[in-house]
Amino acid sequence: VQLQASGGGLVQAGGSLRLSCAVSGLIFSNYAVGWFRQAPGKEREFVAAIRWSGSTTFLADPVKGRFTISRDNAKNTVYLQMNTLKPEDTAVYHCAAARYGAITTMSSYDYWGQGTQVTVSS
Repeated sequence: VQLQASGGGLVQAGGSLRLSCAVSGLIFSNYAVGWFRQAPGKEREFVAAIRWSGSTTFLADPVKGRFTISRDNAKNTVYLQMNTLKPEDTAVYHCAAARYGAITTMSSYDYWGQGTQVTVSS
């Protein structure tokens, strides 16, 4: 199983980025996919998640109204659209796949990707 996150980079505050998570090696439509981030010196935290059907999404409070999560089951890919970025969004963003459980919780996730760096300058 592989999860490949991409799309990170350096952006000014107020800018936008779209992250992609390409998944292979599992039946993609059976899994929820989530995004988590980890800033230097901080614990990894939940950002967003989407159930297998795409009809149910969850967003952490700090990103509500700025980030959206979507998925394309035909392409085995999940997207995280990040708008109005802030310096505090700077972190390594990881995507993960969960078959069961509470998808806002890290312990529910079975597979993890390497992550992509997002840096927001002020």
